[in-house]
Amino acid sequence: MPIAVDIDVMLARRKMSVGELAERVGITPANLAVLKNGRAKAVRFATLAALCEVLECQPGDLLRWEAEEAAAEEATVAHPE
Repeated sequence: MPIAVDIDVMLARRKMSVGELAERVGITPANLAVLKNGRAKAVRFATLAALCEVLECQPGDLLRWEAEEAAAEEATVAHPE
């Protein structure tokens, strides 16, 4: 998918755990993990706004567009067969 999710980067910068973020945002840790790992098909604006509020960031700090070729190469490097 050409949309990359950088929630883990912001979590590291804020020295915050997935569980703490999930609790403060009001979603389950499992749903946050789906979003964080790039497996989500959609995200509600209310959830995105809550993530930005808790992490004190902009939506662009959490989501970025990648060309299909770059995304495919990254997936190959992360999960070689």
